[in-house]
Amino acid sequence: MTVKETNLKGCFIIQPKVIQDKRGYFLESFNQAIFKEAIKRDINFVQDNESFSSKGVLRGLHYQKGDYAQAKLVRVIKGKILDVVVDLRKDSPTFSKHFRIELSEDNKTQIFIPRGFAHGFVVLSDTAIFSYKCDNFYNKSSEGGIIYNDPTLNIDWGAKENTFIVSEKDLVLPTFMEL
Repeated sequence: MTVKETNLKGCFIIQPKVIQDKRGYFLESFNQAIFKEAIKRDINFVQDNESFSSKGVLRGLHYQKGDYAQAKLVRVIKGKILDVVVDLRKDSPTFSKHFRIELSEDNKTQIFIPRGFAHGFVVLSDTAIFSYKCDNFYNKSSEGGIIYNDPTLNIDWGAKENTFIVSEKDLVLPTFMEL
């Protein structure tokens, strides 16, 4: 497994070692000891989530606030997405900056997203199964979000906006400046 920090401090790309043969493949998607050594801190994941989405579905930008803030380890099991994270930590040198990466069943890449980040993705394949581990339990009253097409963040989602399928809830999220 290789781990590399992104341009956003504390946010890491994780590439598992994939062993392939005529039967298929095997990979270790998570190893607590290796993970801790790579990111230089203890993370205790307490909840695993999975979503299924169709092409063009855009989920985000979401985060949990306060005592229910969440760090996440995300990956795609089936399909292909463009994943986006935004640093919301006001004391961070990369505050308001974002990072985007394609995650797919083919590249098997994972992203570790620390607490204090917003997260979203858009599905680029016909369908996608997205999986993520969280280090804190979901709490509805602690939900937060930023509208995906925020002019300050100016995120290139890698697809035409008129093809996006966005939930009613995500369409009324505030802008970055309104936070």
